[in-house]
Amino acid sequence: MTKPTAEPGPVLPEPLSAAEVEQKLNGLWAWISAHSVEITIAAGVGTAIYLALAFLQRHARIYAERQDDRLSVAAIVARTLSKTKQYFLIMVSARLVVGFSEAPAGIVQVVSFLFTVASVFQVAIWAREIILGMIERRATVSDDAGSETLANAMSLIRLLVTVVLFAIAAIMVLDNLGVNVTGLIAGLGIGGIAIGLAAQGIFSDLFAALSIIFDKPFKRGETIGFDTTTATVEKIGLKSARLRSVTGEEIIISNTNLLSKQIINYTRLNRRRTRYMIGLVYQTPPDRARLVPAMLREIVEQGSGVFVRCGFVGFGASSIDFELDFDVMSSDFEVVFEARHRIGLSILERFNAEGLEFAYPTQTSFTAAPDGRFVLPYPEGGYSLAAEDHR
Repeated sequence: MTKPTAEPGPVLPEPLSAAEVEQKLNGLWAWISAHSVEITIAAGVGTAIYLALAFLQRHARIYAERQDDRLSVAAIVARTLSKTKQYFLIMVSARLVVGFSEAPAGIVQVVSFLFTVASVFQVAIWAREIILGMIERRATVSDDAGSETLANAMSLIRLLVTVVLFAIAAIMVLDNLGVNVTGLIAGLGIGGIAIGLAAQGIFSDLFAALSIIFDKPFKRGETIGFDTTTATVEKIGLKSARLRSVTGEEIIISNTNLLSKQIINYTRLNRRRTRYMIGLVYQTPPDRARLVPAMLREIVEQGSGVFVRCGFVGFGASSIDFELDFDVMSSDFEVVFEARHRIGLSILERFNAEGLEFAYPTQTSFTAAPDGRFVLPYPEGGYSLAAEDHR
């Protein structure tokens, strides 16, 4: 019975002998001797390029620090360039040197690999700075609430952007080394899906908070309405928003739930419209009723309102009805409330002075004798249809 043979392990390269090491060193010295002029020129050019790039990086940093508006496009670009790393500058210069001086294949291969690694990670750093800068620029708001929410969100956004970009950079480097990254990419994808499913509620509210920051449907201090609730926004958090209702209660609602509703922003109105329904008694003479629209226009304009329309709209159960629409050109509800108060009392005062009576719900009863004639109480000169038929 034959014994099973063990599987061969990885074959390790044989160490170089002294003669081989001496041969390689001699070859390197021969290359340096044969291309000394090219190497010197390339080294000078590489040094000049390094100094130029370092000068650009330094002045970009100074320019970014001196900018008052740190979120302008120029400031973002300058801040991005200031993040250029020294190892990248060195590898750019080295890559140009070996390319110009016809270096041996081994040196070119090593420098090219290091240049690729430096370039990939440097591009990831630049991309991170540009993405974060543009996110901050897009989400800039004028109030402290937006700044507070953005500051809370930016730490998490920075972490997510950094992880994603540097994961992509690491995969590119491994791919350059000849590593099969297909399985790694598949594993990262499955892991990302699992994490997303596990924390979908948290991520949903986080993205809703970012939507509020970017789209700005409302800000802290503004009064909004949704469903049957009217409240003032006090705080916009990463997961929930806190509002104060008009009756004083604190309302806490998740960002996702809030954005799924129809939101009315009352603060951003440049005007507010008010409608008064005015009922006059049926005893009002028609010629006096025709004067009501012009009279109401005069009252509204004297009360700092903007007259829209007024006219007769129907016969009520116990009144002839007029409808008045006017605007108050202000977004401040207190100003609007005061104007409505002032105009309403002016209407009451003017109608009393003109002898116009407001209607209120009434019923009139008539009694009649068996022959159809009215019996007391009845209006002066009253008659009945039955009495008319007997004639």
